[in-house]
This record gives sequence, C-alpha cells and structure tokens, in this order.
Amino acid sequence: MAKQVVVVGAGFSGLAAAYELVQRGHRPIVLEAEPQVGGLAAAFQVNGVRIERFYHHWFTNDHHITGLVRELGLEGRLVYKPTRTGMYFANRLYRLSTPVDVLRLPVLPLADRLRLGLTVLRSRLISDWRKIDHFSAADWLRKLGGKTTFRVIWEPLLRNKFGPYAEDISAAWFWSKLRLRGGSRDARGQELLAYFRGGFAALADELVNRIQRAGGEVRLSTNASGLAIENGEMRGVISDAGLVAAEAAILTPALPIIAQLIKPHVDSAYAERLGAIDYLANICVVLELTRSLSELYWTNVNDPGFPFVGVIEHTNLDQADCSGRQRIVYLSRYLPATDPMFLATDDEVVSFALPHLRRMFPDLGSECVRATHVWRARYAQPLVLRNYGKLVPRHKTPIAGLFLATMAQVYPEDRGTNYAVRDGRATAQLVDAFLSNGSRGPGI
Repeated sequence: MAKQVVVVGAGFSGLAAAYELVQRGHRPIVLEAEPQVGGLAAAFQVNGVRIERFYHHWFTNDHHITGLVRELGLEGRLVYKPTRTGMYFANRLYRLSTPVDVLRLPVLPLADRLRLGLTVLRSRLISDWRKIDHFSAADWLRKLGGKTTFRVIWEPLLRNKFGPYAEDISAAWFWSKLRLRGGSRDARGQELLAYFRGGFAALADELVNRIQRAGGEVRLSTNASGLAIENGEMRGVISDAGLVAAEAAILTPALPIIAQLIKPHVDSAYAERLGAIDYLANICVVLELTRSLSELYWTNVNDPGFPFVGVIEHTNLDQADCSGRQRIVYLSRYLPATDPMFLATDDEVVSFALPHLRRMFPDLGSECVRATHVWRARYAQPLVLRNYGKLVPRHKTPIAGLFLATMAQVYPEDRGTNYAVRDGRATAQLVDAFLSNGSRGPGI
C-alpha cells in the first residue's frame, strides 16, 4: 500500500529521493520554496537557452548520477569531453591538463614538480579517510609535497576557497578531491569530464516528470515552516499552504535550516549539533562574452590578489547550449555570508569583478561583455574542518519517520549532484524500510 512521504527540497537530493520512493510504490510530495527545481543546479535563461546559475560538471567516476541518467533512458544526452585545465600564477597562465604539463611547470623546481605528481599518486594509496581526518589539509599537503609546492599550488586554492579557515580544513576532504579528479582521465592522462546536453535543469525536469507520472507531486514556491510530530513520530510537514500529512519525511536543506525546524521536537543537544555545522556562502558572476578568454575550461587562480577561486569557461566544455560567438564564463567566490561582497548589489559585484578579470585577460574590452548575471547561495559549502567526520549526523533522526539527506552528509566527498543522488536514493531506501517494518536501526 502506497504511503505518503514529504520530501523538503527539490534539489538533486530531494528529487532523487522522491524518484526512488515512487519506484518503491510510495507517494512522495516534494515541497520546494523556490519557483523552480534543481537547487544549486537550477538554471536561468540566456537567449532562450537554460544555463546553470552555478557551474556544474561530472567526472567519469561519478557513477551515481550517470547511472541514473542511463536508468532514465537518457544516456544519449551524456556528453564526454577532454578538457583543458590550468593555473594562473604570477601574472601568467599555465596549462595543467596532463601529467606532462605538471612536469613542465616552470614555477616549481624539477624536484618539486615530481613531488607534486607523487602527491596525487600517494593519495590514492589511502583507503580509509578516517585515518587522516584529524590532520589539516595544509599540514598533510606540506608533508606530501613539500613547503614550496604547498605555497605555490595548494595554499592559494585553500585560501581562496576557505579564507580564514584554510589552515584548518580536513585532509580527508582534500584527499577525496584529489582521488576524484585523478580518476577522471583518459588513456593519455588528460582530464575527461561529462555534461548533460540541455543542462542539468533538463535532467531535474525529467525527474519531476517521472515522479509525477508515477503519482507523486512536486509543489513549487511552497516553504516548509514546521513539523507535525505526535508522540515522537512524524505526522506531517507544515507549509505556508497548510499541513501536508505524511507517515515519513526527508529533509534536504542545509543543516542550520533543519535545526530550526526540528528544534521544538528533539533534545536541545541534537538540534545544537546540527546547527553547529557552519557553511560558507558563494557568489557567482556569470558573463556572456563575445569571445573566448582562453582554451582552458577550468583555471585555478593561484594569485593571492585575485578575489575568485576559479575562472570557468563553460563553453569550452559544452558548446551545444550556445550559438555563434557567445561564450559563457563563471567567476566563483566563496565567502562568509556577512562579507560586504555577498551583501553588495549586482552592479557593485560586477564592477569589482571585471577589473580583476582584465588583469588576467588585458584584451577583454567592455565591448566583449554582452551581459552579466550575479547569483548567490547562502549555504554553498559546509566548513569541513578537521575531525568533521565526527560531526556528520546520521540520516535517521531521533524522530521516528524523519530522515536527513543533505550536502553536509556526503563527507568526505564534496557536495555535488553525484553524491546528492547517491544519498538521496539511499535515504529513500531507509524510509522504505521504516514504512515496511518500522525499522529503527542505526541507519547510515
């Protein structure tokens, strides 16, 4: 018999969970506060074409999301492409697409270039991330690659992304990043990335269609404001449109938001633990240009004076979404939500960003900029400090029938659609077990 389950949030965690639930014969109702689905993978229109607000791509070893694409019968829309990556350092661009590029990198002595390559290889020998979770990434990388390599290659990236927290980020998180990127290469050692033709929003839309055709619902512009709990068990979710009755629920927003929803119904220590996990915000400038900046898809910025962690030329990965000379470029910056830049107007952000970009590309005149867009995400990156693994909550909560599936729980992997699908579906399986036999085991 179909059971009604509320899923809060229509990002890929929530949509994957709802899709799994309908496959198992349940009736999910997805509540999304925004007017569109997709979460951080939501899109906006550029000349009639939908483009992600925040850059997205997949690695070849992102098997959970690509497996879902194939399950939906959409594998023909998967695009795999060798991409060029690089580094901006000391006012110059350096290509870093293959191991040979690393060996030729002139900003490091030969011995340090070799140690840089060995850092990636040695990281693959680690099988249990828990053994390095208490180390900072900074100390771990200094030990593996040496102080010079850390200063030139790794330190600017950590500082650009995590700012004052850079020295305390967990080695386990950085290890996962190295392992993922190192395993997404072709036979020549060049990085191979994947994209969904039509954009990730098209994949989210397809999930919505499958959910609704199977009897589920996706309600947009519907905010979840509370929980209906009776005798420690789920009875429904309170939305701004009224009570949505349910025998179980999955919450997918950021943990501080969940902490406020759950606080009236649980021990204060549990709610405080959820709320204690902090997040950085992100501000992303999307530029519509009339010309390409370079041959590189992804440029890591290792210049401490440059205020963005990366320059991502999306149309060097997927040109199918844009026609003619139009190029799409992302500038990404992580920062505290209290930072003046996060609170600035769109025009102020663009006026701040373009002069810095022109330092990298001096021939980028104002006539090359067709349009600009600025997007903000308050909860973009959990602060994965040392021993973060000990803070990650289980997917089951103290309330019977209430489960969590958030980006803060995919650790040591980084947040992204691949692990959102993995954990969303896994959490839905826990819900199915609970509804079938009242399972109250420790869960995952």
